[in-house]
Amino acid sequence: MDDSSLIWDDGALVTIDQRGLPHEVRELRLGTVDEVIEAIQTLAIRGAPAIGIAGAFGVVIATAAHTAGGIVDEAGALADADRIAAARPTAVNLAWAVRRVRGKITQGADAVLAETLDMLAEDGRVNRAAATHAADLVQRLCPDRPLRVLTHCNTGRLATSAFGTAIGAMRVLAERGAIENVLVDETRPLLQGARLTAWELAEAGIPHRLTIDSAAAWAMATGQVDCVLVGADRVTANGDVANKIGTYAVALAAKHHGIPFIVVAPESTRDPNTATGRDIVVEERAAAEVTGFGGVATAPAGTEAFNPAFDVTPSDVVTAVVTELGVVHGTELATSDHDAADPLPGKAIADLSRELYQRGWMPGTAGNISVRTGDTAVITGSGLSKGELTEHDMVAVRVADSAPIATQRRKPSAETTIHTAAYRATSAQAVVHIHPPYATALATRAGAPGELTMLRITDYELIKGLGSNDPSAIDIPVFPNWPEVPRIGADIEHYLLEHPDAPPVLCIAGHGITTWGENLSQARDRAECLEALCELIARTGRRQPFARATTPSRLD
Repeated sequence: MDDSSLIWDDGALVTIDQRGLPHEVRELRLGTVDEVIEAIQTLAIRGAPAIGIAGAFGVVIATAAHTAGGIVDEAGALADADRIAAARPTAVNLAWAVRRVRGKITQGADAVLAETLDMLAEDGRVNRAAATHAADLVQRLCPDRPLRVLTHCNTGRLATSAFGTAIGAMRVLAERGAIENVLVDETRPLLQGARLTAWELAEAGIPHRLTIDSAAAWAMATGQVDCVLVGADRVTANGDVANKIGTYAVALAAKHHGIPFIVVAPESTRDPNTATGRDIVVEERAAAEVTGFGGVATAPAGTEAFNPAFDVTPSDVVTAVVTELGVVHGTELATSDHDAADPLPGKAIADLSRELYQRGWMPGTAGNISVRTGDTAVITGSGLSKGELTEHDMVAVRVADSAPIATQRRKPSAETTIHTAAYRATSAQAVVHIHPPYATALATRAGAPGELTMLRITDYELIKGLGSNDPSAIDIPVFPNWPEVPRIGADIEHYLLEHPDAPPVLCIAGHGITTWGENLSQARDRAECLEALCELIARTGRRQPFARATTPSRLD
């Protein structure tokens, strides 16, 4: 096979059967939904991105199987899609990928296949981008020396569809001549490190040594590890990371020894609807995986076992989570998504704009996104469809007065003053202003002409994802929608300066929502959490109190 581990061939998914590696490289051909599910559950296909795309191909197979005379039995295909999504609960990519292609079922198997092939192509590009960002970060943190890297589990093309995430970063580093050696945890109980990672590193020509899992901490203590690179099956809104069992122990050891612990994963692995790692369902697997191996019993008959497939590493021991957008979480990195001189903010903004446009949150030319770059900010241009933006459609403006820097071909978005108000009044490094339907509707109901009102939301777990000091309740200001947008910006700045503890989210009646954060992804996550909360309120019929602001403001 070439660099891709997943191939569509004449109505079937073809892949490498990972159960046979490293001694046997055998092809696995999956032509039914049950075969796809079995392959995912038995770890013939494994790795969060890989099982996500495999699941999407399973939906192609399901749709074709439930089509007769050109008519799709939608109920039957959807039922199979639900079975596929439930095959493994912890890795969020599986449910994400199935959800993405479900909407194409009514259009037939060819439409589902086209969407899945798009996803497959995206995965290779995304992995390479995330791997490059991670390699850049590693070299900033560990400069001027060949690196001794430790990794856990498998994160290469077998776990994705091409190139890999953490192994992809090692490939980039190796291409730069920056790898001395990779220390590979064997990864009990199924030895994905020994069987798969060692095989992939050998295939790539990267020097490596295999070690037992319990030797990782001692390797750090004896100066044999410069950094740790791992993947993820799920990253929660607050940056907690679910990954193969044993990852948490490696992170704790790295934290103790002051060694960077970096998670490399695609954006599809991030789950803004799960507030913290405590909310993750950790899959437990059969005792036989622990009490024996390869059909040979290694424990007394009848021995009970504790066999979680994953553990959850808290965000406070993770140096950084890196995706195709750059660093999206980082407790020890005083950096935003990009340095001021880096041209990439425009691309990241354009990519996110297109994503939110597809979700209906930036319809037409509505909404805008920005990233702070020192004394300036890069913001989407005015009057442009958010579904067609490129990195060339951005405008640099001064934070101090919202004025565009001279000699630019675009005009900044009309709501620029909202963004710069947040930058002047807070430590925000990125701002998202969008029009998601549920949050916009609820904010409009809460608003009052010419008055600042407050929307209070209580007793939802997702409140934690909004950056509020109180995880059980949040008061969100709802500003009046003045025809003169600079007046809205002035109101916002005045309020934020008077209320330095205000949460990093706000609403404008009839004019959408604005969120901000330490980087672009955090601002986006908070917008997603607010929309999800407002949808819950709408769907449950649960009323939330509205009130005028209780403190004086210039709106009075």
